[in-house]
Amino acid sequence: MADERKYDLDDRCVEFGAAIVTFTNQMPKSIAGLHLAKQLLRSGTAAALHYGEVQGAESTADFIHKMRLALKELRESRNNMRVQARAKLMDLSEEKNAWLLKESSELIAIFSTSIKTAERNRKDGRSKL
Repeated sequence: MADERKYDLDDRCVEFGAAIVTFTNQMPKSIAGLHLAKQLLRSGTAAALHYGEVQGAESTADFIHKMRLALKELRESRNNMRVQARAKLMDLSEEKNAWLLKESSELIAIFSTSIKTAERNRKDGRSKL
């Protein structure tokens, strides 16, 4: 079961990153559109890449550090999309766009909880790594 959940999170991160690639390729080619697209492309795909590193963590501290990096990128992606929505560069009435924003929020919640659990387990001496 744990492996299934790990795979599911890995798959969700990859799916999110791939959807970000598709979205940024369709963004307006204006100065603002290009600027936000480049930033979103980096942060939106980085979460999946960082999570790949998480799976090879050598210690609990390494796991927490790498999870925090992925979380940072997810938060940056979510805020980028929120800016785009307010600036009318991202239409949240489109299902795929709304999914991107929702998925970023869900992944943030999952990563935050995982970090808190790992920190608590490390403090209590129940670390598995």
